[in-house]
Amino acid sequence: MNKITFYLLAALYAVSVLCGIILLTRKQPLHKADNNPATISFSKNTVAVIQIYGPIYISQSPSGLFRGADSVVRRLHKLNSRDDVKAVVLRINSPGGSVAAVQEICDEVNLLRKNKKIVVTSMGDVTASGGYYIASQSDRIIADKGTLTGSIGVIIQLANVQELFRKVGVRMETIRTGPFKDIGSPFRELTPQERQLFQGLIDDSYNQFVDAVAQGRKMDRAKVLKLADGRVFTGIQAKDAGLIDDFGNSEEAIRVAAGMAGIKGTPTVIGDTGYFDRFLQIFNNSTSDVKIVSDLLANRKIRLDYMLE
Repeated sequence: MNKITFYLLAALYAVSVLCGIILLTRKQPLHKADNNPATISFSKNTVAVIQIYGPIYISQSPSGLFRGADSVVRRLHKLNSRDDVKAVVLRINSPGGSVAAVQEICDEVNLLRKNKKIVVTSMGDVTASGGYYIASQSDRIIADKGTLTGSIGVIIQLANVQELFRKVGVRMETIRTGPFKDIGSPFRELTPQERQLFQGLIDDSYNQFVDAVAQGRKMDRAKVLKLADGRVFTGIQAKDAGLIDDFGNSEEAIRVAAGMAGIKGTPTVIGDTGYFDRFLQIFNNSTSDVKIVSDLLANRKIRLDYMLE
C-alpha cells in the first residue's frame, strides 16, 4: 500500500467517524421525545411510531445488522409490554415483501390490538401488497390521496437460463432424491406437475391474504375478492373501495391515534430509530457495500411474495 492510498483510506475513515458522531448527537426535527421504543417514558399518554420502509423480508443476518421484519417484530413486542404506550402508528412506505415476514409483523400488530392498544397505519408513497396486508390489520388507515395501495395478490418468479447456457455450451447435471427436490431450477423448464404444485402454493397464500383483509377491514369476503386481482389503487380510489379510512399525513395519523386512545392534549411521541440505527443509515444508500450485500442476501432462490412488482 503506497502513501497516497493510505492517506485516502485514513481520510475516508475520519469522514465516516465524523458523520457518525453528527448523527448520534443531532436532534430529531419532528418530536422531542426519545427515539428508542425500549426507553421508559414518564408520560402515561405516549404514542409510538414504528417505521416499515422498503421491501419486507426476514433478515438473513443473525447479528441484526440489516434491519428486517424480525427487527420490526422485536420493536412491536417491546411496545406491547409498556403500559405508558397507549397507541402505535405504523408508518408504512413499502411495496410488500415475503409472505412469512409480513405475517410475523401482523401477528404482533394483532397482539397489540388484543391488549387494547390502538394501532393506526400511516401510508406513504406506496403501501401495497404485503404493506397493505399489514395495514389492513390496524384499527384505522390514513393515507395520502396520491398514495399507491392495494395490489392484493401473490407472486412467485422463476428464472430460466436454459437457452443461454445452451448457447455458451454449459449443461447442468442434477442428482436428486425425489421428483420435486430441484423444483424451480433455472436450468430447465417446469414440468406440468411442478407448475400445479406452485399454483397450489400461490392459491393458498392468496386465500390467506383475502381472509386477513376481510377480517381486518370487516368487509365481506366476496367484496374483497372483487378488489383482489392485483390492481393498484390511488388513495382516493382506495377510500371509495373501503380499503382505507381517511386522508392525512403522518402527523394526522398521530393525532388520530391519540384521539382514539383517549389521550387528552398533546401526546408524548416516541420513534423507533435508536442511535445505532441512525449510525447505520450512513451506509444505507443504493451504492454502499452494506446495501449490496443486504440485497443479495434477500434474493433467495424460491420465495412467495406479497409484492407490488
